[in-house]
Amino acid sequence: MIDMTAALQPLVVGAVLVWSARVKLFSRHATAAAHRSALVVLLGERRALPAYRLLGAVELTLGALLLLPPVARLEAVAATVLAVGFLAYLGYTRRVAPTASCGCLSAQPTPVSGRSLVRAGLLVVAGALAVTGTAGWFDALADRPAAGAVVLLVETAAVVALSPELDATWLLPLRRLRARLTHPLRGGSGVPLLATVQQLQLSDAYRRVAPLLRSDVREHWDEAGWRFAAHAARYQGRPATAVFAVPLADPEPAAVRVALVDDVTGQTLLSLAGTPPATGGRLTVVPA
Repeated sequence: MIDMTAALQPLVVGAVLVWSARVKLFSRHATAAAHRSALVVLLGERRALPAYRLLGAVELTLGALLLLPPVARLEAVAATVLAVGFLAYLGYTRRVAPTASCGCLSAQPTPVSGRSLVRAGLLVVAGALAVTGTAGWFDALADRPAAGAVVLLVETAAVVALSPELDATWLLPLRRLRARLTHPLRGGSGVPLLATVQQLQLSDAYRRVAPLLRSDVREHWDEAGWRFAAHAARYQGRPATAVFAVPLADPEPAAVRVALVDDVTGQTLLSLAGTPPATGGRLTVVPA
C-alpha cells in the first residue's frame, strides 16, 4: 500500500502545480494577485509580477513532467524542494505581511492561514514520498485501480479542504445546501436576536433598569410566544440577573417586561412583569 501511495504522489503534486501555474500565467487577475502578495515586500513592486510569472512557468514545467510518465527521481526531488520553498515563503508571508494574499491556487485575495501552511506541508510530504517511489503512477493505477482511485480522491479532497481560496467553489455552496435541507429557522420564531435587543433597549422597562445592568445578553430562549433575554446585573450591592420578556408577535417596546432576580437566593428583587417561578432550573418570567 505504501509503495502504491508513493507511486501516485507525482500525480497529486503535479496536478497542484499545474493548477497553481494556471493562475499565475493565464488568469486575467494575475497582475493584481502578484501585487497583493508578499512578493512586493520581498522583491519590490516592480519585480513582483515578473517573479510571479516566472514561478508559474517553473510550476507548469515541473507539474507537466510529474504528470507525464515515466517520472524521474530528479523530478520528484525538484518538486520536494519547491514545496519546501513554498512552505518557507508562506511562513515568511504570515510573519512579515499577514494581510498579503497567498496567490497560490486562486487570484482571489486570500491571506495566508494555518490551512495554507498545512497544505504546503502536505505537498512536502507528498514530494518526499514520490522520491521514495519505485514504480510509476501509471503502473500503480493499472495494478490496483480501485485502491489508487481512493488514495487520489482522499488526497485531492485534503488539498481542496486546506485551500481557503477555493472555499467559494465548494464550501459556500455546501453551506447553502445545508441551510436549504435543514431549515435552521424551522420550529423557531424566525425573529433575529438583534431585533429583540433593539426592541427591549427602546422600552421603558430597559431604561428603568439600565443603570443596574453589568453585561450584554448572556442567555436567550424562546417560550410560549415570548423571547427571554438574561443580563448580569447588580441591585443594592447584590449580584442579580435581569430577565427581559419580549413578545415575539408584538414589536412595540411598551410590551417588554423585566424581572430582577437574586443570583444566590432566587428571590425576585424587582419585577415589572410578575414573579419568575423556577421551571426546570431555568428562570422564566411570567408576563403580567
